[in-house]
Amino acid sequence: MNKALTKLLLLGIMFGTFAVNAQQDVQFTKYMFVPSVYNPGYAGSKDHLAISLLHRSQWVGITGAPTSQALTIHSPLKNDRVGLGFNAVNDVIGSNHILDFNIQYAYRIPMGKGKLAIGLQGGMKNWAFNGDVNPETPGIEFTPTSTWNPNFGVGLHYYSKYFFTSFSCPHLIEWDLTKNVNNPIVARQYRHFYGSVGGAIPLNGDALIFRPMLMVKNVGWFSKFSKDQVYQNIGAPTSVDLDLSLFFYETLWVGLAYRGAVEQFNTIKSGDGSEQK
Repeated sequence: MNKALTKLLLLGIMFGTFAVNAQQDVQFTKYMFVPSVYNPGYAGSKDHLAISLLHRSQWVGITGAPTSQALTIHSPLKNDRVGLGFNAVNDVIGSNHILDFNIQYAYRIPMGKGKLAIGLQGGMKNWAFNGDVNPETPGIEFTPTSTWNPNFGVGLHYYSKYFFTSFSCPHLIEWDLTKNVNNPIVARQYRHFYGSVGGAIPLNGDALIFRPMLMVKNVGWFSKFSKDQVYQNIGAPTSVDLDLSLFFYETLWVGLAYRGAVEQFNTIKSGDGSEQK
């Protein structure tokens, strides 16, 4: 792991329990190529068998840098209202490793000029921590952890020839990942919510199509209703992904992407009982 990141982690541990409160689901800049990772309602919407494989490497050259891969397979059945899908995600960052498998079902209802798909998914997710934070620092040890947990997700996806919008929560169950492990690190699987909207605007027939897309991601909506005070305020901001692309002759895709964050104005209680913004 990068030494600067390691020092920050160890500093947090020295002053008490270190809680991992951040966005945990894998992020892809080109998320539009694997949309069923985020929304089971997308399964079968291509009206033919679709297979996608995506790889992402960040901070190349730094030890422990994040790498992510996603495989998605989905297709409609003979009953064109039903779509089935499968996805697998592998995400590695430093000492953490996440492996996620899901089977998806979507039912599509004609609505106006498009279709509304209602999607469900179920699967297993493995979170593993190998305990290797910084081998050069004596006196600080972590217990290697590996846990498999089932999960379920839901999603809505409305689409027509030139427009789509969707909303989903791919992991409904929140798991304590280190509840029974004697570690100063506390990790929890939070609900992630995704909303997206986009279109396909012909500028020159099929020869040139403008494709704007927007995805908003939030971690911990409704967490303030949790019975556990530790998890009532989530530190991750709302993330916004904007993509503006041109599609040439349905073959070449060129565009620009932007990712930003909107801070959440949650009230956080400090140790003395006072409130802070």
